[in-house]
Amino acid sequence: MQGIVGWLDSLGLGEYASRFAENGVDLATLPDLTEQDFKELGVLLGHRRKLARAMAAMGDAPAPPPRPSSPHEPEGERRRLTVLFCDLVGSTSIAARLDAEDGAISSAAISTQLRRR
Repeated sequence: MQGIVGWLDSLGLGEYASRFAENGVDLATLPDLTEQDFKELGVLLGHRRKLARAMAAMGDAPAPPPRPSSPHEPEGERRRLTVLFCDLVGSTSIAARLDAEDGAISSAAISTQLRRR
């Protein structure tokens, strides 16, 4: 545990050394800790941010611990998506000539005909 103690001391966070030691946290397990883990260890918010920056600065360590998602945020990653719209049947010009209600009626009629085939 001397490695984690020295690292915490170098950050000015030596006060957490005993908590980390009591919970078996060493330099090997440090990158696996989440925001919730740091909270459970009693690490203050500002100190959690300081630890996250220091962990990111470590050579082969992964990025800072992930922020916990709120119940309203979907899990997973977001990616940019490029969409190409190609109007092969001229529906854009038809929609421009019709008002919204007539366009909806026309679309419904076309969909009904296509489902029958």
